[in-house]
Amino acid sequence: MSAVPKSQEILLREDSAGICTLTMNRPQQMNLLTTEMLSALQSAFDSLRNDSKVRVVILAAAGKGFSAGHDLKEIRALKEQPKIAGLFAQCSRMMQTITALPQPVIARVQGVAAAAGCQLVAQCDLAVASAEAKFTTPGVTWGFFCSTPGVAVGRNLLRKRAMEMLLTGDLVDAGKALEWGLVNRVVPPEALESQTMLLGRQIAEKPPETLAAGKRAFYQQMDLGTERAYDLASQVIAASFAHAEGREGMEAFIGKRPPPRK
Repeated sequence: MSAVPKSQEILLREDSAGICTLTMNRPQQMNLLTTEMLSALQSAFDSLRNDSKVRVVILAAAGKGFSAGHDLKEIRALKEQPKIAGLFAQCSRMMQTITALPQPVIARVQGVAAAAGCQLVAQCDLAVASAEAKFTTPGVTWGFFCSTPGVAVGRNLLRKRAMEMLLTGDLVDAGKALEWGLVNRVVPPEALESQTMLLGRQIAEKPPETLAAGKRAFYQQMDLGTERAYDLASQVIAASFAHAEGREGMEAFIGKRPPPRK
């Protein structure tokens, strides 16, 4: 059997001068964090852990959107809460792997980052966004509160800003995301790739062992409770999807109908 053409690979990798760029490559699906995508990201991050040639990782996405989060059709098919919880446990493990990497990880956000896609941006160490990027945690509107995205978002934003995103589900534009602390820099769309690479090169010039030790110590003192938070949030969000409200909301979302009103 022939190898999968590069254009069809779910996750692309490009290495240049100590910087590894991983590109989620399902633009037609808005780079949904399916089981397959989560596995690809997990494998890539695991392979980078002991790769001394890589100083910085850039996480990017193909197409107009960064990531629309989880695939609700996949969650609907799982049906039972324990199976849904397994998916969120897989996602939470991948998210925490980003923090555990010795290399700094920069999200390069060109478009919408929604729900777990917004979580992915928040989980990265740094984020550079196009002025056209938008961020949202919209689950509450559809009957499944964005509990797991709330772990990462809540560790980036002031509490009331995070709660505003989680409770309203409103879109947050790039300027507001910068003001609120979700991203580090906002740049013109045409400069996104070059400016992200410029930041990556600046960091890649620093002593790698110092970077790794500094990153590790930072998260140790800031996020002592992250693992337990993800365990709790994974159970809460799985229960939300398994509940009648969540099922009703999924059907509406997948069927492109307005969210249910109570």
